[in-house]
Amino acid sequence: MRKAAALLLLVGVTALGSNMAEARVDVGIGIGIPVPAVVAPPPVYYEPAPVVVQPPPVVAAPAYYYDDWQGRAWRERQWRERRWREHEWRERRREWRRWHDNYDD
Repeated sequence: MRKAAALLLLVGVTALGSNMAEARVDVGIGIGIPVPAVVAPPPVYYEPAPVVVQPPPVVAAPAYYYDDWQGRAWRERQWRERRWREHEWRERRREWRRWHDNYDD
């Protein structure tokens, strides 16, 4: 058993121990051919191009325009007269009541 332990210790020291410097000559031959470049593959998803929608052209057909300014003026005049008549009626009634019913303001 002692021999086995000693042998195991010797193998461990030689395996795990550092190597001594070795004096040797290495000869290498190099050929100046570059290694092909590895390029990343293109992305699987491309963002879609923005959608450009042109607005429809504006086409205005000539049309007849009738401004009823005379009708509007007539309606406004009638409205003002009606308001004036209502006001006059109230004022005249007040005057009449003042004279006939002893109405005091």
